[in-house]
Amino acid sequence: MKKEDGIQNKQRVESYLEFLKENGDAALIPPDFDRTTADLLVECLEQEGVKYIFGIPGEENLDLMNAIEKSSIRFITTRHEQGAAFMADVYGRLTGKTGVCLSTLGPGATNLVTGVADANLDGAPVLAITGQMATDRLHLTAHQYLDLEKVFEPITKRTKQILRPDTVPEIVRIAFKYAESEKPGAVHIDLPVNIAKAPAQGMPMRRVAPEKGIASFKSIERAARKISSAHRPVILAGYGAVRDGASRAITDFATELRIPVVNTIMAKGIIPFDNPYSMWTIGIPQKDYVNEIFNEADTIITIGYDIVECFPRKWNENNDHKIIHIGTQPAHINRRYQPEVQVVGDTSDSLYEILRRSDRETEPDYALEMRRIIKEDHDQYEHDEAFPVKPQRILHDVRKVMGEDDIVISDVGAHKMWIARHYNCYKPNTCIVSNGFATMGIGVPGAIAAKLANPHKKVMTITGDGGFMMNMQELETALRIGVNFVTLIWRDGGYGLIKWKQMDQFGRTCYTDFTNPDFVKLAEAMGAKGYRVEKTEDLTPMLEDAFKQDVPAVIDCQVDYGENVKLSAQTANIWKEIAKKEK
Repeated sequence: MKKEDGIQNKQRVESYLEFLKENGDAALIPPDFDRTTADLLVECLEQEGVKYIFGIPGEENLDLMNAIEKSSIRFITTRHEQGAAFMADVYGRLTGKTGVCLSTLGPGATNLVTGVADANLDGAPVLAITGQMATDRLHLTAHQYLDLEKVFEPITKRTKQILRPDTVPEIVRIAFKYAESEKPGAVHIDLPVNIAKAPAQGMPMRRVAPEKGIASFKSIERAARKISSAHRPVILAGYGAVRDGASRAITDFATELRIPVVNTIMAKGIIPFDNPYSMWTIGIPQKDYVNEIFNEADTIITIGYDIVECFPRKWNENNDHKIIHIGTQPAHINRRYQPEVQVVGDTSDSLYEILRRSDRETEPDYALEMRRIIKEDHDQYEHDEAFPVKPQRILHDVRKVMGEDDIVISDVGAHKMWIARHYNCYKPNTCIVSNGFATMGIGVPGAIAAKLANPHKKVMTITGDGGFMMNMQELETALRIGVNFVTLIWRDGGYGLIKWKQMDQFGRTCYTDFTNPDFVKLAEAMGAKGYRVEKTEDLTPMLEDAFKQDVPAVIDCQVDYGENVKLSAQTANIWKEIAKKEK
């Protein structure tokens, strides 16, 4: 043994003996002086199947970084902790496995907060690991100290500080159980620096996947009777059905029973948009065509629905619908969401069991006619050559270039409303939207995670110039780690969604304008490929060329957000006409 190794081991033993004075019963599991607690934590992550950790090294997580370097896990060094949290968020959402992000204490940890909160509200399994000062200083007002358990408590399903090495296997296993159990969300582990250095105690725990529950026959029978007798039932499909892999079951259920399906923004593609019973998406702030389908309905069958995605007032304004709730969890409590029947269990199994017991032969002519009107409204922009480019035309071009399995990551802004309305999907999880927390800046880091999870698919992030500038620094991360995707910037020189709302409420805008750098030069300066759309007809060939690049590509496209106010006027006129007919 080298002299330096002997000194180091002695220091570790002394550190551990000091620790035992404070935690005597920790000696029940023999210490392993060849491994640190940080090593053990990383071994537990490997046992859980973790492939990537996104984050930034810091002084208080040096031992953890050392342990990761020796492991099979790939560490992705990001340029901001918020970007790391967003990467973990989207990775968890797309794979169903817990995405992991890491920071040091203090400001590093608080930089994780927005992305962690986004994951928690949108139902993405994420583990945030933070470094922390030594336990013998936690009672002091010290440099960069925050009580991180309290910071993360309101934005996670569980937060826990590691105070003893022998608890690591249990804390990690419990964290993954919480993160991945329905409804998935974020969890947090805080690791003080002296505990990270202490000798390891114990081994990783075995990962056991829980069996899915089966709904009661009584609830299935009641649901089948009510669906069979309903005059105008409508399905509202939410993201819980996507997580539960119920796309095929919903499509079969709706098609055989001839029931129209409306999806939430997060559940795009749960039924292919070209299925005749797909009525597309509800979720934009205005009342749209799809709201009339709910107005005509007498029974709403919610499948995997979460009120975070679309508040019940949006589709049950008068609180007069009969509701059947189908999902893996009981219904939320809300005065406008009081189901007559709750079918709680594996979603696909429940749907097929209800289908076997149901009988419907009437075509929903009112909904099919509304679908025809919606399609005509969308298709009229396919060949619109106006410049700046209209949002509807941009999304027609994007849909032509993207395959059925390819992935669009929507940042948050006015473009998100247009994506909700006009970007249609064939399959679930091919359009990822931050909707529960609705966080700007998720686009570029989200695209990195999507490409890591799906290296053989095309990945595009659609973002506004406001959202792009919040986390554009992660383009350097993408270049460094060798992932390529396309960033399509809708440039209007302002916070377009807020302008839209200001115009709707006050007829004027204020404090929402800004200037931009030259996005093409910015992309090129970072080593990416830059494009600028100067004629509407150039967008499709630019998109096609951008996907041929072996580096990230950035497309600067000036958008005509005058269409925002026009849409508000259009939807208002829809409801004036509907009101006239009802009179």
